Amino acid sequence: MKKSITPNQIKQNNRSLIYQYIYENRKVSQQDIAYDLRLSRPTITTNLSAMEEGGLIRKDGQIDTEFVGRKASGYAIVPDYRVSVGVEILKDEIKMIAVDLYGEKIGRKAETIPFQNEESYFRAVCSGILAFKNDLSIADEQILGIGFAVQGLTTPDRKTILYGEILSCTGLSIEAFSEHLPFPCCFIHDADSAAISELWVSPELTDAFYLSLSKHLGAAIISRGVILPGKHGHSATIEHMQMRAGGKRCYCGRQGCMETLLSMTALLDTDETPEAFFEGVRHNETPYAERWETYLTNLADAVNMLHLIFDTDFIFGGYLAQYMCEQDILFLHEKIRDMTPFSEERDFLRISKMPRHNITVGAALPFIQSFLDSLSL
Repeated sequence: MKKSITPNQIKQNNRSLIYQYIYENRKVSQQDIAYDLRLSRPTITTNLSAMEEGGLIRKDGQIDTEFVGRKASGYAIVPDYRVSVGVEILKDEIKMIAVDLYGEKIGRKAETIPFQNEESYFRAVCSGILAFKNDLSIADEQILGIGFAVQGLTTPDRKTILYGEILSCTGLSIEAFSEHLPFPCCFIHDADSAAISELWVSPELTDAFYLSLSKHLGAAIISRGVILPGKHGHSATIEHMQMRAGGKRCYCGRQGCMETLLSMTALLDTDETPEAFFEGVRHNETPYAERWETYLTNLADAVNMLHLIFDTDFIFGGYLAQYMCEQDILFLHEKIRDMTPFSEERDFLRISKMPRHNITVGAALPFIQSFLDSLSL
């Protein structure tokens, strides 16, 4: 027997519809809501008043309408009604970003805290997070959760590091951090985190191979709008595919891995900054230009192999993306056309739409998305 919908469910559904409508349209009037959602004025007024009293929405100026008379009041959500924090754990520092319900940055901070798999380190990181929160005047009840982006693979529940050779943290539990914080916490693979940022700014994106060209190489496969974790949690770990016989030794212990050719660590000399390197590249200074051409040739070789397996868009993200330009995409395309047996269009190569802070922001976004989903029908 089919269960009937209760009045309370109808009321909650209407409130969710109205909130989502305001969220998606940024600023609306009661007339907009009534016209587009086909709800009665009393229903709209009651729900707007309740949400405004609860702090979810606020009046936001006035809106011009086609009707004669005074302007209509505008309504918008309160973006920082709930907040999430992303923390990127690196070998020598941590980076923190707080984002609002639109995924927009509220504040950012970096601290030099060398990683150690010890209690003192976890306490220091958590103290830094709490100080960061207090500096931004964010109340505990506003925080949805803390996402820790790590250079390692995580279990499906994001509670344990499945493979963490870079930081020697395999087996680390999220409880090492969460016991010092009064908020939900989770781990997230840094490449997945960057891909989540890309999905956030490109909601139309359905299928892609995301390459995170950062200090270490990473990747994520996006299929039907979600990131594929794989059967055993190590999908898209292309950094350990061997491209060369011999060569430099990867942190996995093998030689010739993509990591040793396509990471920023492989590209830059010790203590060399990407800003200094690319200044030399763009001024066509020979040592820098030759090194960059070699890197791009290796990248084209890798993309060609991967593209033969997965015929989809390839997005270049990570820290390196902000320094790439259309000239580099043209070079890559020409190299790939020389390698592939197919007549390749250039439309499958793209630079990330979010090349800066993508890992840190992406670590915060799952909590934001979960909150928004909880308000959906």
